[in-house]
Amino acid sequence: MRSRLEQYFRLADLQTSWRTEMLAGLTTFVTMAYIVFVNPAILSQTGMPVAAVTIATCLCAGVGSILMGVLANYPLALAPGMGLNAYFTYTVVKGMGVPWQTALGAVFLSGIIFLLLTVGGLRQKLVGGIPHQLHASLAGGIGLFIAFIGLRNSGIIVPSAATTVTLGNMHAPGVLLALFGVVLIAVLQVFQVRASMLIGVLTTTLLGVLCGQVHWHPTFVSVTAIRATAFHLDLRGALRMNALEIIFVFLFVDLFDNIGTLVAVTERAGLISADHTIPRLNRIFFADAASTVFGSLAGTSTVTSYIESAAGVAAGGRSGVTAITTGVLFLISMFVAPVVGAIPDFATAPALILVGALMVASAARIDWNDPRVAVPSFLTIITVPLTYSIATGLSFGIISFALIEVATGRAERKHWMLYTLALLFSLRFVYLSAG
Repeated sequence: MRSRLEQYFRLADLQTSWRTEMLAGLTTFVTMAYIVFVNPAILSQTGMPVAAVTIATCLCAGVGSILMGVLANYPLALAPGMGLNAYFTYTVVKGMGVPWQTALGAVFLSGIIFLLLTVGGLRQKLVGGIPHQLHASLAGGIGLFIAFIGLRNSGIIVPSAATTVTLGNMHAPGVLLALFGVVLIAVLQVFQVRASMLIGVLTTTLLGVLCGQVHWHPTFVSVTAIRATAFHLDLRGALRMNALEIIFVFLFVDLFDNIGTLVAVTERAGLISADHTIPRLNRIFFADAASTVFGSLAGTSTVTSYIESAAGVAAGGRSGVTAITTGVLFLISMFVAPVVGAIPDFATAPALILVGALMVASAARIDWNDPRVAVPSFLTIITVPLTYSIATGLSFGIISFALIEVATGRAERKHWMLYTLALLFSLRFVYLSAG
C-alpha cells in the first residue's frame, strides 16, 4: 500500500520523502494559519456568526487543500482568499447592501462558471497564453510581495504619511523577536536544515512566550456552529438581483491571482515542464473551482490557492502530500482553533521574509540584456508588491509584453491568447478606473 502511494505521489521522481513532505505541509500551515482568525473577523462584519465562519474557514481550507493534493498532486494549499473576503464584506454586503446569503449565492455561481471554464479548457489556455519569459519575473515579484508582508506584519516596516513606508521601532519587542527569527532561519538554511522555517517559527514563538509577548485568549468554538451559515446561500436572490458585476469580480480576481500564485509556486518548486507547461493543469483548476463551490455551501467567500504555499516548497515540499498535510491540520484546527491563534505575527514573519528571498532568486534567470523581456519583467516584479496585487503585476507584465511585440513587428497569429489576455487585462484597468 505504501509503495503504491509513493508511486501515485511520485515521491522518488520528485526526489522527496514522506518526512520532508509532512514537514513542508506543517510549515505551510503555520505560515497561513492566520486565516483561521482573520477571515471570520472580516466576514463577521456582514452579520455572519464568527463561530460559524471560523469552522467554515477551517473546513474549506482542509477539504480544498486535500483535494488539491489528492487530485492534482501539487504542494498548493487552499483557503478563503484575502482581498476577496474584503470585497465580499465591504463592497458587496456593506457597500451595495446585498445580504450575505445572496453574496454567497454569487460566490457559488462564480465557482460553477469556474468549473465550466475548466471543463471547456479556457482557463488552461489562459495560462498557456502567459509568456514563459514572465514566469521567473512573476515568481520574483511575488517574492518581494511575500517579504513585504512579512516585514509589515513584524513591524520592521510601518506606514508613513511622508514616504509611504518607513523603518519601524527597532526597540519594540516584536520587531526584535522577528529579527531573531530571520537570523535563526538564515543560519539553519546555511547548514541546509530542511525544517529551518518550521524550527524558526516555533522557536521564535517559544521565545515570545518566555518574554511575555504572546497574548493568547482561548475561546471555545463548537463544530456544530457551522449550521448558522451552511447551505444558507440565496441563489434565487443572486440571480434576481442580476449580480453579474459581483460574479465578474469574484471570477476575475480569483482567476488571475490564482494563475499568478500557481505559476510562481510551480516555478519555484521546479515543477514546470521543459516546454514551459504545467502538468495536470486541468486538475489544479478543478480542485480550485470545486473548493470555491464547496466554500459557498459551507458559508465563506471565494476559496483560492495561497502564496504561503511557497513556504512549504522552500521547506522541500514537492508533491500533493504537502497540501494534504496542510489540509489535515486545518481540519484538526476546527477542534483546536484557539491553539492555532497562539502563533503570533512576529513568529511567522521571518519565514515569509526568507521565502521571499528564495523566490526573488528566480529573477537571475531573466535576460536583462533583452529589452523585450527585461521591461515587462521589471514591471511585473515592481508592481506586484507596490500595488499589493498579484493580478495587477501580471497585468502590467502581459500588457507591456504584448505591446512591445506588436510595436516591434514581432506579433504572430499563433500567440493570439497573449493578445487576448492583454485585452482582458486592459479592460480590467478600464473597469477599475470606472469604479
